[in-house]
Amino acid sequence: MTDRPDARTTPRSRRSIDALGDFIRSQRRLADLSQRELARLADVSDAYLSQLERGLHEPSVRVLNGLAQALNVPSDKLLGYLGRHDDARVERATESAIAIDDRLTDTQKQSLLDLYRAFIAANDAVSSGK
Repeated sequence: MTDRPDARTTPRSRRSIDALGDFIRSQRRLADLSQRELARLADVSDAYLSQLERGLHEPSVRVLNGLAQALNVPSDKLLGYLGRHDDARVERATESAIAIDDRLTDTQKQSLLDLYRAFIAANDAVSSGK
């Protein structure tokens, strides 16, 4: 495997992905975590985390959220590197809409949230190749 970027990425997105990888690596080191430890905490493989840190892949929102939680940084910070604030906002807005809908019982709300999150996680897993 080479460290060459995907031919479909633009120079700007390439820089963003590289910057995100550098940020993840620096935060991991500040937290005094090995790649293996961070990968376990973020629920990704060691190899995939290594590729992210080297800027070889653009992670899904699910992966970014897992890394943000594991590194104790706001997920918006990581999403911002890729210009993907909107993805997180849509996810939060959907969950908020379900949570405040008075026409649903608490059980129905929880069922919808569980189903919604499962669909998002499944789609993110497919897109991240995990």
